[in-house]
Amino acid sequence: MKGPKLKLITVSFISCFVFMMAINAQVGKEEKTAIKEMPDSLKEKRTLAYKDQLEKYLQNWIVEGYRQRSEKAWNRDYSDIEAFKRSVEPNRERWRTVLNPPRLRKTGALKRNPHPYLQDIGAEWVELPLGPVSAQAILVFPEGASKDSPVPIVIAQHGLGSYPETIFSVPNAVGYKAYARKLLKAGFAVLAPMNLRSAPFRNYIERYNRLIGTSLPGIELARLQHLLDVVLTDPRIDADRVGMWGQSLGGMATMMWMPLESRIKVGVISSFFNHRLTKMTVSADEYVSFMDVDEDYVFLKGWLTEFSDKDIVSLICPRPLMIHHGKKDRIAHWPSVVDEFKVGKKHYEKLNIGEKIEIELFDEGHAVWPESAIPFLTRWLKP
Repeated sequence: MKGPKLKLITVSFISCFVFMMAINAQVGKEEKTAIKEMPDSLKEKRTLAYKDQLEKYLQNWIVEGYRQRSEKAWNRDYSDIEAFKRSVEPNRERWRTVLNPPRLRKTGALKRNPHPYLQDIGAEWVELPLGPVSAQAILVFPEGASKDSPVPIVIAQHGLGSYPETIFSVPNAVGYKAYARKLLKAGFAVLAPMNLRSAPFRNYIERYNRLIGTSLPGIELARLQHLLDVVLTDPRIDADRVGMWGQSLGGMATMMWMPLESRIKVGVISSFFNHRLTKMTVSADEYVSFMDVDEDYVFLKGWLTEFSDKDIVSLICPRPLMIHHGKKDRIAHWPSVVDEFKVGKKHYEKLNIGEKIEIELFDEGHAVWPESAIPFLTRWLKP
């Protein structure tokens, strides 16, 4: 009896095994057939739909949700200037975490050498060792500056694609109009720091920064602060009268750094101040959105949680501030710049110091406007 039963069991097992293999083979065949028959166009359409969902969700969160976020994040006290400054201090500290400047340390003395290509104005190329990096700049004094007659100093910051030398060059060089020379003529010392000028280089370096939670604007702010520590000890400079005037990327630096560097008493932002929410996220015919250019370095983590340009202005207030924008400059749609400025100006007006903030619109493109900037700096930096 055992023999036939064992034979029967064996035959049954083999039959089941063959049957299951056949089923699995059929299922596998059907799955392969199904995947093979799904058009790539359909898969791509599905992926694009998901991308559009994400874009709509994030864009809406940034732009449409900003007002509600801002109302919760800011608790400004306009009762007087000192109370106002205390009330925005928590926001200032959160802004610091956006740039998150690293702790650099001086590791040597300031090196000073005559600038070989700016000998006509007695310019120096200065470099301060900061461990693995250094802070570099052009430093030049106007005629008559001395320890008995110290002068105010302006940090003149070049923009993308330019160099510290550019702001001293021919009058029409990429919209700079040799404005540093005009500052010298007006009696200001000039410190022109060197920042990383290339968009591809900034994109590349910012990858490293994002991995460790810092930023290139944060690094470049730290470099400037160490330079100021040393340069402002020069007896020819009045350390209490420091201004900053930046063009384009330099305007970005001016706007981002003034909230964190109180030694800068007056600021001029040229060709950068914007309706930040749409500039960063919304494409339009009237201006070039950062979404449409290869400048990823500007997308700083946490920037638009609560820090549109009009709100950053309140971290500069009550210090004097001037905004420049050319109506033909596609970095922004000029009516939107005016709208953003009007909201930012309210911080000053509520403190009864509306005269300390101005905007200058002019019929040019991406350029500075010395005709109003130098009188503004003179008014607030010269006794």
